[in-house]
Amino acid sequence: MSLRSDLFEVAKVYEYKMKLHRFDDASQFYERVKDYLLSQEALHSLLLGICNTLIHNPQFYDCQPYLATVEMDGKIVAVAMRTPPRRLILSKIEDFAAVEAFAQDLHSHHEQLPGVSGLAAEALAFAQAWQAIANQSYKLEMQLRIHQLNKVQPIPSSSGDLRLASEDDYLLLVDWYKAFAIEAFGFVEGNEERKVKHYLSQRSLYLWQDQVPVSMALSRVLTPNSGSIGPVYTPPEYRRKGYATSCVAALSQTLLDQGCRSCFLFTDLANPTSNHIYKTIGYERVGDWNDYCFT
Repeated sequence: MSLRSDLFEVAKVYEYKMKLHRFDDASQFYERVKDYLLSQEALHSLLLGICNTLIHNPQFYDCQPYLATVEMDGKIVAVAMRTPPRRLILSKIEDFAAVEAFAQDLHSHHEQLPGVSGLAAEALAFAQAWQAIANQSYKLEMQLRIHQLNKVQPIPSSSGDLRLASEDDYLLLVDWYKAFAIEAFGFVEGNEERKVKHYLSQRSLYLWQDQVPVSMALSRVLTPNSGSIGPVYTPPEYRRKGYATSCVAALSQTLLDQGCRSCFLFTDLANPTSNHIYKTIGYERVGDWNDYCFT
């Protein structure tokens, strides 16, 4: 047999072993992917949080999500999720041939993707595959860093105290959420009111209060083992006073006191201040995460 024939046979066997599975039910999807995601919990905190919301508060999303795995010999090598109209989100990928499998599947179903988010290598690989398949160019929009904390380090606290946000804070929180979105992403999604109502009902929005509210942070319990923090926002007039640092430190300790073994958060690499202050609290880098937009 010729070398070309040998390679063709190998490719056929490889394609046969690699299978893409789509899921309509979020609970079934989570049961299938949870061990894979939890094996590297810090890197998958965003996916775990979305799974949690899809299962317990499906009304939070307007459209049917895209939930998929790529498996080889019955073993997961990649996970992808999307809650339209948002970007595709990728897990850590064990075999990068899975990237093209996701791209081909989405394109064959005429999905319109605004972008992709994932670990740096994974996100870039998908952006390149999507460009080749869908003929859409890509642009790096944001570079983020994932951090993990297991113990809060002692720091000087600013004046004030952490408190749970209430319905009385609704209008303020909506304004702050919109301000955060404009500052972080350049636009508002238009669903800030619904988000704030949801987070208030979940008792997951906190404020740092120094006579008046001066900083906000969102916390979510992802699994019995972990929680996440973010977004964190302090209005310009209250910055450089240590409020965000104190807020995140106190909220991180609250999550640990509630039984979480670890806390995770994302920082924008374009903001060296936030990367520094969270390090002083005890957050350590575990990976880099990139957002690409398609044009």
